[in-house]
Amino acid sequence: FGRKDAAEVVADETAGVCLPVLAALGALPDHRGWALAGAFVAFRLFDIFKPWPARRLERAPSGWGVLLDDLVAGLYAAIVVWVAVRLVAEQPLF
Repeated sequence: FGRKDAAEVVADETAGVCLPVLAALGALPDHRGWALAGAFVAFRLFDIFKPWPARRLERAPSGWGVLLDDLVAGLYAAIVVWVAVRLVAEQPLF
């Protein structure tokens, strides 16, 4: 599309949001709805604010930066969702 991160291409966003969604699937069935919604919201927040090292990885060459920053946002969101799921289920974190 002639742009670095064209809005018409969402494969990078899809790859990134898969990580917290997988973490949300570990929730008990009664809690899965809020966990999936939380996974989406957490991913979007981390994708918008791009905490370290996502902002730096965004500069990687050959289109890798477009993907890597979303994967880092997804990883951070997955950690948040996983901790929230464990706390709600009153299970130990480790």
